[in-house]
Amino acid sequence: MSMQKRMTVAVSVATVWTKPESPRPLDEPALMHPVEIREWLKLMTIDDKLDLWEGNRIQTQILYGTKVLVVEELEDWIKVLIPQQGTHKEALGYPGWVPRCQLVTEPEAPAGSKSAEVITAQAWLYRNPSERLIELSYLTLLPVLDETEEWVKVKTPEGAGYLKANEVRLIDGSLIPETGEGHIGRGIVEQGRRFLDLPYLWGGMSSFGYDCSGFAYSMHRYFGISIPRDASEQAKQGMLIAKEQLEPGDLLFFAYEEGKGAIHHVGIYAGDNRMIHSPESIKSIEIVDLSSYKLAKEHCVSRRYWS
Repeated sequence: MSMQKRMTVAVSVATVWTKPESPRPLDEPALMHPVEIREWLKLMTIDDKLDLWEGNRIQTQILYGTKVLVVEELEDWIKVLIPQQGTHKEALGYPGWVPRCQLVTEPEAPAGSKSAEVITAQAWLYRNPSERLIELSYLTLLPVLDETEEWVKVKTPEGAGYLKANEVRLIDGSLIPETGEGHIGRGIVEQGRRFLDLPYLWGGMSSFGYDCSGFAYSMHRYFGISIPRDASEQAKQGMLIAKEQLEPGDLLFFAYEEGKGAIHHVGIYAGDNRMIHSPESIKSIEIVDLSSYKLAKEHCVSRRYWS
């Protein structure tokens, strides 16, 4: 497969669709440039959100500034592979379709350049220090052009922009996982707590809405830990952990047929027999007691990625 062409996501969150016919009329705000992610989420009823899964409409999402590989072009749509999101579906990255208007071609940033990563739940990108441009998600990563005490000037897919210095962290080279407490697992849980009450979104990979595996993926990514995109594959890698050995930050997996069937859910162990997770379309990110959790009998395996 020829992989010469790369493009960059030029909207705050690009939703990756199963095929160009997947979106419904009500999904129009998610197909635009600029995307209206909050408006789209507001428009959807619970049934509309459930239909994203039941209708197999959405595969995943990608954040502003992410580079993707182009594999097919069809009128207003481009089929991409997302190298940052590991999957068995494609060796080179997670596949799906994105509206052409949400992608741009841009020159590569110089190797080894410093990057700024959003560490607040959301952060505004400014055209200049007095003009807001786009609201970005947690973990959006952009190359740094310049920095002052108050502002970080960044390279965006469409020119230079500014982020508030207190809303990002600067990464020079690869991110070395660290926490103030020195325990990455507890740090993963603490990051997760920041999103309590955030409504679930099937395919969600941004701080506007996560699905269960997107939540686990993103809380690990904060610490520079790369795990597969989907729960079924997250359950096959990492270190196998016995139930009595569980520590905060470990991933708990749940399977149909009381743990014997296909894996369908993942949560993060929060200590004291509790779990933090993004549960389902009718709910929001929550902490539950595992002894009374409705899927307790479906717990089939636990994995650790942070040690």
